[in-house]
Amino acid sequence: MKKYFSVGEAAKAVHTTSETLRHYDRIGLVKPSKKDEWTNYRYYTEQDIVRLNTVRALQLMDLPLQEIKKVLEYDDLEKIVDFLTQAEIKADEKIKALQYSQSKIRSARADYERKLQMRQTFNGPFVKDIPERVILLSDTLAAPTLDNLWNYLNHFYEKVTPVLKERFAFEDLAGIYTENGLSRLFAVCIRYADIDGLKILPKGKYLCADCTEENREQVVSEVLCTARTKYGVEPAFTVQLIIVSGILHWNYEVQVYVGP
Repeated sequence: MKKYFSVGEAAKAVHTTSETLRHYDRIGLVKPSKKDEWTNYRYYTEQDIVRLNTVRALQLMDLPLQEIKKVLEYDDLEKIVDFLTQAEIKADEKIKALQYSQSKIRSARADYERKLQMRQTFNGPFVKDIPERVILLSDTLAAPTLDNLWNYLNHFYEKVTPVLKERFAFEDLAGIYTENGLSRLFAVCIRYADIDGLKILPKGKYLCADCTEENREQVVSEVLCTARTKYGVEPAFTVQLIIVSGILHWNYEVQVYVGP
């Protein structure tokens, strides 16, 4: 004996509203297996629930209802299987994109949490011990923008030839490397092979300072001046780590090497 579900029960089972199921019925997308001729109440079977779940999943792939209806009306089962296989591939791609977005949001949240916990501002430069880092410089990108930060590491993976791609991995960090007046964005390597564009940043003490886009040039100048007057060094390069401080905003941590 078949088990029947009311429109409310079916809607709850597929996480939607009763009105949505009535709309599906009106357009012929998913019709209930049974309808009371006196009350006009709709009743759905377990097979109807499977079809409703399929429709809801395909809607999440931004497919219009008319296209979903057309596919589900195919007589050729192979065509349906092929279509759903392609939909599954697109779903995987969408999941990866959402996971990447989630990592960016998590990074922004972590920065705000760090600020809330520390409630600490530096009156001037401070010194940090930083281990050796290997960075890969961009050939073309010199300054951060919303566009190049959103999918930042893809730029560096595309710089690597296909045969070497599997030998590279990068930290989820962005920064600007400046040497001899030339600035380039960079990625920090976790794993790498020997190619053009690699730089080794020595381990040791770095004179650092936090800044914004508005006062970045001034802070860089002040840190360089302090490195010369207080530490007696002439820095060969500067590093400006990009610190995401909001969904559409970022700050910097200037780093200048002052010795081992």
